[in-house]
Amino acid sequence: MKSDLTVRLADRLSRLRADKGWTLDQLAGASGVSRAALSRLENAEVSPSADVLDKLASAHSMSLSRLLAMTEAAFPAHIQRDDQAIWRDSETGFARRIMSPGAAALAGEVEECRLPPGSEVVQDGADIEGQEVHILILSGYMHADQGGQAYSLAPGDALRFRQSGALRLVTAKGQGCKFMICRLSG
Repeated sequence: MKSDLTVRLADRLSRLRADKGWTLDQLAGASGVSRAALSRLENAEVSPSADVLDKLASAHSMSLSRLLAMTEAAFPAHIQRDDQAIWRDSETGFARRIMSPGAAALAGEVEECRLPPGSEVVQDGADIEGQEVHILILSGYMHADQGGQAYSLAPGDALRFRQSGALRLVTAKGQGCKFMICRLSG
């Protein structure tokens, strides 16, 4: 018997491919997942592994978490602060609060981020190549390198781009930065 999640994933994967106008062969070429495996996934004959889902998310220019969130049938309209997930990197001190997580019926997700003074974070971006990203500086200062371009960001500044390669964020020794990141799927 097929699980509800397997059926929802099959439907979402099929719709994503159809929205791009891709054949199974085209998606196979973009993802590195065989045509036969894709057919079985879209027909809910098998459940995908995390590795396969990651490859498919990348082919569709989205994060794995975004792809999985898109399988949820409903989403809460109100998310209280205490219910928002927080992630911290113990090495750099970089912290992200997922204020508005992705969902099937929504085009984006929003995070509040803090990068301490004298820190550097590099996000490889391979899993979200081509995804629309907006960074909005709330307080502090930061340097950003994205797609071979360097930017100096100050309070009130916005940096908008389609993910292309790694994103490098750097703060000076005496100045941290608080900012929002909004990621939108196409």
